[in-house]
Amino acid sequence: MRYQSVALAFIASCLLSVAAVAQDGSKMKFGKVDPAEFNLSFDKDTGAHAILISEIGSSSFETTKGDLGVVFRVHRRYKVVDKAGFEYGEVSISLDKVGRDMEEVSKIKAASYNMENGKMVTSTLDSKDIFTEKVDDMGEIKKFAIPGVKVGSIIEYSYTITYPYWHLIPAWKFQHSIPTLWSEYTVGIPEFTRFMRVGQGYIDFEVNSKRDYRASYNFRYEPQGGAGASQNYTMTANVTEFRLGARNVMPIRPESFITSVNNYVAQIKFQLAATNFDGVEKAYSNTWPKLMEELNKNQEFGAAMEKNNNFMDNTTNDIIKGATTDEEKARRIFNWVKSNVVCTDDRALGTTQKLKTTLTSKKGAVSDINLLLVGLLRRANLNAYPVILSTRDHGYVSFYPLLSSFNYVIAVVEIDGQQVKLDASHPLLGFNKLMPETYNGDARVVDGIGTAISISADSLREIAITTISMERNAEGAFVGKFQKRPTYLQSYNIRNTIKDKKLEGYKESLQKAFGEEIEISNATVADLDSLDASVMVDYDFKMNNAGNDDILYIKPMMGEEYKHNIFKSEERKFPVEMNAVMDEIYTLNLAIPEGYVVDELPKSSMVKFNDDEGFFQYLIQDVGGRIQMRSRIKFNKATFLPEDYASLREFYDVVVKKQAEQIVLKKKA
Repeated sequence: MRYQSVALAFIASCLLSVAAVAQDGSKMKFGKVDPAEFNLSFDKDTGAHAILISEIGSSSFETTKGDLGVVFRVHRRYKVVDKAGFEYGEVSISLDKVGRDMEEVSKIKAASYNMENGKMVTSTLDSKDIFTEKVDDMGEIKKFAIPGVKVGSIIEYSYTITYPYWHLIPAWKFQHSIPTLWSEYTVGIPEFTRFMRVGQGYIDFEVNSKRDYRASYNFRYEPQGGAGASQNYTMTANVTEFRLGARNVMPIRPESFITSVNNYVAQIKFQLAATNFDGVEKAYSNTWPKLMEELNKNQEFGAAMEKNNNFMDNTTNDIIKGATTDEEKARRIFNWVKSNVVCTDDRALGTTQKLKTTLTSKKGAVSDINLLLVGLLRRANLNAYPVILSTRDHGYVSFYPLLSSFNYVIAVVEIDGQQVKLDASHPLLGFNKLMPETYNGDARVVDGIGTAISISADSLREIAITTISMERNAEGAFVGKFQKRPTYLQSYNIRNTIKDKKLEGYKESLQKAFGEEIEISNATVADLDSLDASVMVDYDFKMNNAGNDDILYIKPMMGEEYKHNIFKSEERKFPVEMNAVMDEIYTLNLAIPEGYVVDELPKSSMVKFNDDEGFFQYLIQDVGGRIQMRSRIKFNKATFLPEDYASLREFYDVVVKKQAEQIVLKKKA
């Protein structure tokens, strides 16, 4: 199970030895540094650039500027182990504008501590060294660099963020890319609100407690469930304070073939479920149908596709004129949008501008383009909906209806009883094709109920077929023909390369990859404009330095082999998540030169992975003066459990060794 309630026990982390002074990070006070902290180490990760000695965070509901808000307090202390750890002395705090009000940061303090001649020297941050970087009209970043940071320094900082709203409680991560000796988060939730707590990760909590107390609040609200006018309101309420603390947390870092460490990092998130004022309860998106209803009514999402649609009607009619089938209509609209509207690469769930502006300016964010696509498809009387999903780098979607789980929008249209998925933000992407980063599991159709659909890597089948024929010419060099039908995703990259560097640039990259060992000529790339299919790469080649006249050494894989194991780590705690279900086929037909015989030939081999989950096939034979070889690596799924890792690594060890074997020919005696 990917997500767990914080009330459940998490899998135990590794223990370590540190100085006793660091064992109670919960008592950390700003400026009170024990000299023993300079001697801290982390035996389980000696390569860490820094150690997070302690971090303490809290969120509470408080009256600010005459209204209710959430106040978020943070205090962190690190030991800098080497120069790469200096980055932890450079702090950025992101702030967003919500409505008319900007989130505010205050009470920024920072200092470094160094032992010099047996004495502790303190360098403190001056307020004039705190800078503001404006991102856009809706956000800014506060930045500062802690002075006096050196190898061996203890550094710390603290700040307070005031959020001018109370519907959101900041999330908290207990795990980072460096060792964490103590991480603690306290949240006080008043009884007139109810939040869902979504926990994730594989650590034990040393502290998992709660206590109740009373607090007074003064704020504005709408009585009778929103039917009355906004009024000032004062109340005293019970508050439940939750406290979570974790000790000696192992670091978590990106690994190859993993969607995102965010899927596995120990953290807790909060989602407003309901409020209750004067006995009137109001639910907030705590079911998928409720969330879909809000999205469809939102002026920046569903309502944007339904409002002032005359411009859509006229455009749609021009595009589909003469089309006779639903598929032809959908293809025309899809091709028109991706060919005429340029993507600014901005990601958002809702529109960043009016759809009419997107249409007239011919540019927009991913959401602008794909919501426009849905709107045009609907004007053609096609059954089309937006689909919200989370890209692989953003993490998995929670099984709770959390809008923050999503960061990307595509379109889906029903054609002949089949769901066709479309993304018009990539001009070289074909019909019913998606980018690999969108294959991340659960997604939701923004219809009346939030229909769940799966867009997983296990459903994406990718096949690559390479064929080589080769013989020795009169000058004694091996020459031949190379043909490859790459996977669709590889073809997409080739199309982009040729778009940017032209065909000649792509040819140069091919030659550069081979170096001086192989010369290529007459290179062509077919099916470049057939965006629903893979391209065909075709070229002639000449192999240099095959050996002397007496003995010839042939590398049968022609650079297509796995040169090293793609799984380097000896151990792995997380699943292996490949981009797609792969099938790689390679064949060679080599004419044995006249006057030569086979001296050494690799042996045929067949290796299965977990019986029926994959195989590596290597077949080779000498038939009638020709050597015929076939290599195939085929899997039946893209995602493998951590316990499969050792076997998967051994599997690729066999592949690397086998594909590196050479064919040896010698002159007849």
